[in-house]
Amino acid sequence: MKIKLVKITQLSGNKASIYTVLIDNDNGTLFDKFIIENKISFKSELHNLTVRLKTMGQDTGAREHFFKQFEGNPGDGVCALYDEPKSHLRLYCIRYGTTLVIVGGGGYKPKNIRALQEDPKLTAENHKMRSISQLITAKMSEGQIWFTKDYMEFDGSLELTNEDDEDDEND
Repeated sequence: MKIKLVKITQLSGNKASIYTVLIDNDNGTLFDKFIIENKISFKSELHNLTVRLKTMGQDTGAREHFFKQFEGNPGDGVCALYDEPKSHLRLYCIRYGTTLVIVGGGGYKPKNIRALQEDPKLTAENHKMRSISQLITAKMSEGQIWFTKDYMEFDGSLELTNEDDEDDEND
């Protein structure tokens, strides 16, 4: 998997930076695809999510109570953002403290589904963010990417490749 971290300047501000991910040179980022998939059926919820992200970036930072924590593996920072607590549209993110968030994809969680594992779309989107978090963590430990001194942005190579995937392709 090859990813590129893309800062969303329209949502970022002096309290938090909001990023999204472009995978394997796709035509759009994960957040772009999320918006396109949900803009007809969930227009008001999308608006609310976008306003919440902009508020985080410019006014409040990425406070913990905005997210449903522990949506991934222990320590990977994968969480879900809702427009309202009882909303069924969820957006999977990776949260780095209160100053940096990577938004990915997500989808609609019907009332009759209690866990993301019961919905193939939500499971796929969640696992994608887990893989991205794992790749970023590996590249940070290798010194290829790091936080700026104020922890507001990523620095280094924002195009990351999982060498294990490349090895599989060459076999």
